[in-house]
Amino acid sequence: MLLIDTEIKPFSAAAFKPGNKDFINIDSADLKGKWCVFFFYPADFTFVCPTELEDLADHYGEFQDAGIEIFAVSTDSHFCHKAWYDSSETIRKIQYTMISDNTFQISRNFEVLRENEGRSERGTFIVDPDGIIKGMEITCEGVGREASSLLQKVRAAQYVREHPDEVCPAKWKEGEATLAPSLDLVGKI
Repeated sequence: MLLIDTEIKPFSAAAFKPGNKDFINIDSADLKGKWCVFFFYPADFTFVCPTELEDLADHYGEFQDAGIEIFAVSTDSHFCHKAWYDSSETIRKIQYTMISDNTFQISRNFEVLRENEGRSERGTFIVDPDGIIKGMEITCEGVGREASSLLQKVRAAQYVREHPDEVCPAKWKEGEATLAPSLDLVGKI
């Protein structure tokens, strides 16, 4: 099933909040009114995953400035997230929330669970303040994602939400020209 323009399904989960060095509970109802990125990754203590999470950590301030909250999600426990944070210089850069999906509920909700392995695919979901999925990307386990590209996608989704009669062309960056779809543009781009 295509998840674009569908509302996220309810969930509640334990999480590790590195900035507070504390365990918290995340409830989907509490996320309404915020732009969110759900960043699923296969497992803690692995290879590609820490490079992605570090890249997100390096850009987290830019996401925050744009009003976007990041949630890293794996099927590891919140205790495992903390142990990884405590043992890895790379992961210690993280300030965003690391959600434990050890019940598999969230991964199933977003349709990224590898049922036979109990791990999530490498999936990224952009969720608007109404809880509606506005963007998604799934990549194979060996291919990492780039935070700056993700940030541009969320900014474009924010722009289109605020300007419903405009669309963002390829390579669009904040402040650049957009398009106003009309019959006059057909065949002229």
